[in-house]
Amino acid sequence: MSDSNPVAEAIENRVRQFLADCEIAFETIACRPDQADTDVFCEVFGIPHDRSVNTILVASKKEPRSYAACLVLANTRLDVNRTVRKEMGVRKCSFASFEETEKVTGMISGGVTPFDLPPEIPVLIDSRITGEDVMWLGGGSRSLKVGVKADDLARLPNARVVEGLAG
Repeated sequence: MSDSNPVAEAIENRVRQFLADCEIAFETIACRPDQADTDVFCEVFGIPHDRSVNTILVASKKEPRSYAACLVLANTRLDVNRTVRKEMGVRKCSFASFEETEKVTGMISGGVTPFDLPPEIPVLIDSRITGEDVMWLGGGSRSLKVGVKADDLARLPNARVVEGLAG
């Protein structure tokens, strides 16, 4: 539920349609935008941090910029300077800014999800995100969270599981 925000509603509908097209079962939780940040979301909805996944857009420093969407558990830290850099095949990379993230993904910062990203963006999944447990991710906006089985994330187009993506 996006409080009558037509942009958020359109993004959320795209995400739902993408999951349906991929035949990935999912659950949703509607939340207020001020509940979207990981720590607040986990506390308000009783979700353990090891069942909450952050989607972080990383960008190469060199032009033309390349990107990767990195999925890590909320209780871990992304290894940008070694593992992500190596996986992207670039000398230097860093977190994309909020503005760049929104422009590149077509989603709202703080709610970015690996579901319905542009096809040229690889999805890198930390190897700890595995199994039948439901993991909670952004729904494309700050008003929706999406729950999918961890193993289903590896079925996303352009996704690969990476050992040591986070520490």
